[in-house]
Amino acid sequence: MKTIPYGRHFIDSNDIRSVTKALKQEKITSGKEVLKFEKRLTNFFGSKFVTVCNSGTSALFLAFSSINLKKKDIIIMPSINFVASYNVAKLFGASVFLADVNKYTGQMSPNDIIKCCQKNNIKKIKAILTMYNGGYPQNAEKFFYLKKKFNCYIIEDACHALGAKYKYKKNFLKIGCCKHSDISTFSLHPLKSITTGEGGIVTTNSKFLDNKIKKIRSLGINRKKNTHWDYDVLYNGLNLRLNDFQCALGLSQLKKLNSFLKSRKVIADRYTKELKYNDNIFTPNYSSNYKSSYHLYIINFKIKNLAIKEKLIKFMLQKKIILQYHYIPVYKFKVFNDKYEGKNAEYYYKTSVSLPIYHGLKFHEQSRVIKLLKTFSKNYLS
Repeated sequence: MKTIPYGRHFIDSNDIRSVTKALKQEKITSGKEVLKFEKRLTNFFGSKFVTVCNSGTSALFLAFSSINLKKKDIIIMPSINFVASYNVAKLFGASVFLADVNKYTGQMSPNDIIKCCQKNNIKKIKAILTMYNGGYPQNAEKFFYLKKKFNCYIIEDACHALGAKYKYKKNFLKIGCCKHSDISTFSLHPLKSITTGEGGIVTTNSKFLDNKIKKIRSLGINRKKNTHWDYDVLYNGLNLRLNDFQCALGLSQLKKLNSFLKSRKVIADRYTKELKYNDNIFTPNYSSNYKSSYHLYIINFKIKNLAIKEKLIKFMLQKKIILQYHYIPVYKFKVFNDKYEGKNAEYYYKTSVSLPIYHGLKFHEQSRVIKLLKTFSKNYLS
C-alpha cells in the first residue's frame, strides 16, 4: 500500500524542460531567469517590488535586516508558528514577545497583540510579524491600524499563503500586494503551493526597502556603474541568491498555480463535507471575505488531550498515512528562555492536526484518509 504524505510537490515534463534549458544558458546565476521570475511575480502579486532568495527563512532575514531590526527592539509574533521566524529575530538580538492565538485556527488577531502589549507593558514596537496559518489570510487588513497605533512595521509571514486573497472594499487583494503591510515573505519549499526546490520571495511597495533587500541578498555589495570589478559594501549581508535554473522552475510552476489552488480547494471542500457533521471534530470555517491557498487542512478534536492526538498520528502512520503538527508552540522549545504559555495556543496544540492535501492526491487516497479518521473517531473519541 502506497504511503500518503501530508504534502508533496508536483513536477511535470514542462518543469524539467524549463530547468534543462536554463542550465544550458551562459549565466546560471544572477541572470535573465532571475529577473524574469521577479518581474512575473511582481505582476502576480500586484506589488511594486519583488526579490527572490534561497529560502523562506532567508526571506525573513532580508525583511528583518531591511528594517534594521537590532538588539532590544521589540517584535511581536504568534506563539503558533514555525520556529524560523523566532530564530531569525533572535539572531538580530531582538526582544521577541509571543501573542496568544485563536484556539481553533492558531492565528493571532490584532486584539491578541493588544493583550500582549497590555500584559507586558509594551509601549513601543519595532515590528509585528503576522502569520496566516494554513494559508488562510484572516485579519490581513485589520493589522494595519496597529501600524498607525504603534508606528511600527507590519511584516507578513505568508509562507503558507501564496495565492491567498482577502476582501478589501469590493475587491479581493492578493497577500503579497503589501496594501496593508510593509513587507510580505513567502516560501518556495517543495511542500508549498509552488516550488523552486528551496526558495523564498520578499515583496514590498517601498523602493528604499527593496533596494536594501536586494543588496543584502548579495553580501551588501553595491557595484559601481560602468565597471564589473569595483564595488562598495553598504550593508552587512549574505549570499542568499536564488539561481537561474531554480527561477526557471519557478516560472514554470507559477503557470500551474491556479490549477494547484483549485485542486487543493476541491480536496478541502470534500474533507469539510465528509467531516463537518462528525461529533468529535471541528472543521475549518472559511469566511467568504477570504480566499485560502489551502496550503494545509487543519482539523481540531473536541477532546483536549495531546495523548489522543499522538495516538491518532501513530494509528494513521500504521496505515501509511502521514499527518502533521502545525505547529508545536514556539515557547515549548529549549531555545525559548522566557516563561510563557498561551492558553489558546495550548488548546490548539493539543487538539489540531493537519490532513494530507496537495495537488495530485487521488480521490481514493483521500477516501482512505476520511474512512480511517471516522473509524478512529468512533473507536477512540466517542
